Amino acid sequence: MKQLIITGASSGIGQAIAACFLADGWRVLNLSRRPCPEAGVENLTVDLESAASLDALATVLPAQLATEGRICLVHNAAIMRTDRIDALPDAQFRAVLELNLLSPNRLNQLIVPHLGAGSSVLYIGSTLSEKAVPGAASYVIVKHALVGMMRATCQDLAGRGIHTCLIAPGFTDTPQVQALVDGHPERLAAITGLNAFGRLIDPAEIAAAVAYAAESPLLNGAVIHANLGQRER
Repeated sequence: MKQLIITGASSGIGQAIAACFLADGWRVLNLSRRPCPEAGVENLTVDLESAASLDALATVLPAQLATEGRICLVHNAAIMRTDRIDALPDAQFRAVLELNLLSPNRLNQLIVPHLGAGSSVLYIGSTLSEKAVPGAASYVIVKHALVGMMRATCQDLAGRGIHTCLIAPGFTDTPQVQALVDGHPERLAAITGLNAFGRLIDPAEIAAAVAYAAESPLLNGAVIHANLGQRER
């Protein structure tokens, strides 16, 4: 059996990943507040920003894990807020940390001990995992930190036959990006002008990269840039 466990598959890139793995014959388990709309996906409801909700998940999740075969754990759920380093309230920063960093750490504690050889732990980063833009301080910080978590995963699991990498998408055609564009052609042009192909990435393209990474221990410890070739300004 091959099992995908993914956070945040209710829409966007996460939904595309779930659909891709389903089509390849994987059993798919989604962890999020809202269910994944793809038929055939199993769902466990959890608020990844809530420590109490994760405590409750810990009592039911082990029974949902495959006892044989390979497991691919994909840390996909994320939140991006508009904020600045000189105006970043503790409460807002803490909420971003909870979802983007502390929940992957907690899920690693719950799931990694059950992973056998051939399994993988994959992280969904961003172009902002290795660069920065103004007005997105908390997101830049946590996406950089996610690279560190992936690299620590690589080192600490060495010798167990488990591989890890981080896929860093560029601007992808998701509800979050569509909300950013908000029907303004000039905003879309500015965003698509940031890559060498002048278009948004299809979520299915990111899903295909994740599916390849799940089968590729050669990529262990790597940051995979999936951004159509970022234009440097």
